[in-house]
Amino acid sequence: MSKPVVITRPIAQAAGLAQQVKAIGRNAVVFPLLEIHPLPDTTALQAMLADLTQFSMVAFVSPNAIHAAFSHLSRWPAEVAIAVVGEGSRAALAEHGVNDANATIYCPRDPLRTDSQTLLEVLDIEALRGSQVLIVRGESGRELLADALRQSGASVTQVAAYRRTKPQLNAAVLAQLQTLLDAECDWIITSSEALRILLAMIERIAGMAGVVKIQQQHLIVPHSRIAAVAENLRFNNVTLTGSGDERLLAALQSSHE
Repeated sequence: MSKPVVITRPIAQAAGLAQQVKAIGRNAVVFPLLEIHPLPDTTALQAMLADLTQFSMVAFVSPNAIHAAFSHLSRWPAEVAIAVVGEGSRAALAEHGVNDANATIYCPRDPLRTDSQTLLEVLDIEALRGSQVLIVRGESGRELLADALRQSGASVTQVAAYRRTKPQLNAAVLAQLQTLLDAECDWIITSSEALRILLAMIERIAGMAGVVKIQQQHLIVPHSRIAAVAENLRFNNVTLTGSGDERLLAALQSSHE
């Protein structure tokens, strides 16, 4: 019997991948390590989205940022470029009818390295000098992209589109986690923050013995930055796939052969 596949994405992004995991004959378990919530007040977000043509480019830090923004948009102005950091965000744009045929979309070229740093490598920084750039993000996050764009001479505005929190640790959640720890699973980890949360939860329920046990289990990660964090946290069995669900699924099938 194959090991369970634990999908640790926020619930809204986990369902589609869980269906694909089941379609290849694996048992998918959705166990979100981060929760995404709408903002209690979207006034600032709506104000920024009301006239996107004032910006030369809009950067979305995640699929969650895209979905939150497009809940307030009826169309995307073709003259405004879009920047995203991975294939998940490209897929999110496509869900809202935005693709390379009707918009200019910048995305890192290397699927193993999809983050703000590699996004900067594909942008025409000189062309952005003196222009207005909007970054749509969560309430908190890395400042690398905004800082780099400002240093290049762009005028950068950031606006929050959603709130990211740790999951509520009730008895049922902790009991499920203990079951997963004992089952020795394949864990799909798509966030360094989520990995740190997982370790803290394991230590809470099973102490250092549990931490050692989870460090031996198989992690499947899409980004080199997450793989580096996993290595620093002493995980011994990490598969780096590159960005995109199809690569995650291919890695699952390879590990099961």
